Amino acid sequence: MSQLMAVILAAGKGTRMKSTLPKVLHRVGGKPMVQHVLGAANFAGAAKSVVIVGFGAESVTEALTGQAEFAVQAEQLGTGHAVMQAKPQLANFNGTVMVLCGDTPLLTGELLQKLYREHTKAQAAATVLTAVMPDPAGYGRVIRNTDGQVVKIVEHKDASPAELAVREINTGIYCFAAGLLLKALDSLTCNNSQGEYYLTDVIAILNNQGEKVWAVNADDYRETLGINSRVQLAEAEGIIRRRKLEILMENGVTIMDPNSTFIDAQVEIGPDTVIYPFTWIQGQSKIGANSVIGPSSRLSDTVVGAQATIHFTYAHDCVIGNQVTVGPYVHLRPQTVLADGVKIGNFVEVKNTVVGEKSKIPHLSYIGDTDMGAGVNIGSGTITVNYDGVHKHRTTIEDNAFIGCNTNLVAPVTVGRGSYVAAGSTITKNVPPGSLGVARARQNNIEGWAEKQRR
Repeated sequence: MSQLMAVILAAGKGTRMKSTLPKVLHRVGGKPMVQHVLGAANFAGAAKSVVIVGFGAESVTEALTGQAEFAVQAEQLGTGHAVMQAKPQLANFNGTVMVLCGDTPLLTGELLQKLYREHTKAQAAATVLTAVMPDPAGYGRVIRNTDGQVVKIVEHKDASPAELAVREINTGIYCFAAGLLLKALDSLTCNNSQGEYYLTDVIAILNNQGEKVWAVNADDYRETLGINSRVQLAEAEGIIRRRKLEILMENGVTIMDPNSTFIDAQVEIGPDTVIYPFTWIQGQSKIGANSVIGPSSRLSDTVVGAQATIHFTYAHDCVIGNQVTVGPYVHLRPQTVLADGVKIGNFVEVKNTVVGEKSKIPHLSYIGDTDMGAGVNIGSGTITVNYDGVHKHRTTIEDNAFIGCNTNLVAPVTVGRGSYVAAGSTITKNVPPGSLGVARARQNNIEGWAEKQRR
């Protein structure tokens, strides 16, 4: 079992976000920022994670249920006080405790893996993750001795001119030997202007005890950035999105214009697929190889097979098979399943419907709550009348049926295998297999009527 446990600080409100939503639940790259941190900790080898919750505790707990344990910080009295709330989980743990911030979604698993590895290699009591900032103003400086050990962490306002010249800053992310951390927490005081317990004081306590305090520098300072405002949230979104696009392109996906393409971190796309501009692919979406997506399409939690073409389309919670063509101007609503070879044309809406292999809904139709077989052709203007004002009813269209233009199929109704429905019909009764269903008024022509009206 791994000897690494993560403690993630996620109790703050995030006042500068100006939101009723807890800061750590604001989404970046398609998921709450705290989930990015939790994922990085898991990648680094954390066998267990404890999330410290406070503001909006119920919402944070609900979002992470089954992914972590929780401890409540009822009053936000500093970072040291937050870690104190995890004492019950740490009591019988003898490994390494990695303390993380829930508002640092740019952290990568590789960086945390490096931090843990170097901490273990150094056999340190504590290891600080540091970063060299282009502008370190406002950050606590990490002061090392000639051996590379951390002598102290000094806050910007308390730093001397020589210390202010140091650009290596404390990111607020640490590894601690669990036993030494617990003892140091017992020694923390709140004798400061803020009346809070600071985790940085643990570093000072360990130094005073002669323990080894080490530091690991992040290669890219941006990975350590915390999010405190909507502006910073947007900046983080851009970084995560670009990372994702670069990974996809390195694995054989063509992104026509990265600046106008938005793909969530967990999306999977096969090689030789081409993504056109102004396309959003979100949630748990998966796309097979050799497909073409976009332009101007949005796919959310949708699975797409290989060699599919989807353009000017909004699809959510759907399954789209191989060699399917969708668009333009199509809305595929939840629980829609399109089998291989299906064609959905312009201005079509499909909802809670299974469409069989090589069936076609070429244009201007609404198909809802329907079970459609293979080889079906749906004429222009076809509507499944599925709602009676109280209940939804299903329509069944069996294999190789042909539905004429401007047809209403009033559910519940079945159109049998190989049958035809005449254009302009309103079908309220089942059409037997191999039959022609006609349901329209007889046409009468009144000769000379138009001339009489003109007179």
